[in-house]
Amino acid sequence: MAKVSFREQVLKVREDAIVASVNRLLAEKGFESMTVDEVAADVGIAKASLYKHFPSKEVLAAAAMVKVLERALAFFDTLPADGSASPVGQLKAVARWTMEVQLAGEMPSLPAQNSLLRTTLMSHKVYIDRLMEVSDRLGEWITAAQAAGELDATLPPEIVLYTLFARACDPVLGLLKAGGQYTDAQIIDMLTRTCFDGLAARG
Repeated sequence: MAKVSFREQVLKVREDAIVASVNRLLAEKGFESMTVDEVAADVGIAKASLYKHFPSKEVLAAAAMVKVLERALAFFDTLPADGSASPVGQLKAVARWTMEVQLAGEMPSLPAQNSLLRTTLMSHKVYIDRLMEVSDRLGEWITAAQAAGELDATLPPEIVLYTLFARACDPVLGLLKAGGQYTDAQIIDMLTRTCFDGLAARG
C-alpha cells in the first residue's frame, strides 16, 4: 500500500472540510442561495484555493451528493443481511434514516430544475456510480417486498423508488419541526406510516 504524503493528507482534510461545509450550507439554504464565497469563508480559505479543489459551485454540490450517497451505502451495510428482516422492513429503515438525516440538517437540498447542475451531476462518474449502487440496493428490496405481498405489486418499482427518494427532501419534515408540536421521532413515525400505509383508515 502506497504511503500517503503529508501534503496529500492536508489536501484530503481540506477537501473533507469543504464538502462538510457545502453539505451544511446546502441543507440550510439550498443550492440557489449558497455562494462559493460563503463556503470559502466558512472553511477559512481563499476562494482561489477552494477552486483548486472544486472548479465550480455545481461540482461542489456533486461532491456533497456523493458524500450523502456514500453515507447511505454505509447505513445499508449496517442492516441485517441474513434475511432476518423483511424487505419492507429494510425499506422502512432506510426511509427513517433519510428523514433523520434531513431533520439533523445534514441533507443537501438541490433544485429539481437547473440544467447546468443536472449536466454536472450526470457527467460526474462517482456520483452516477454511487447513485446506481443506492438505486440497485433499494431496487432489490422493492422487488422482493412486492413479490412477498408487502408492497403493491401493481406499482412500477421505479415509482416506489422515487417515492423513497422523495422522503429525503420532503419539505413537510421541516414544516412540522418548525411548528414545534411534534418531536422528531413522532414526525418520522407519522411520515413513515403515510409513506408505506397511505392515508386510508385502518380497519
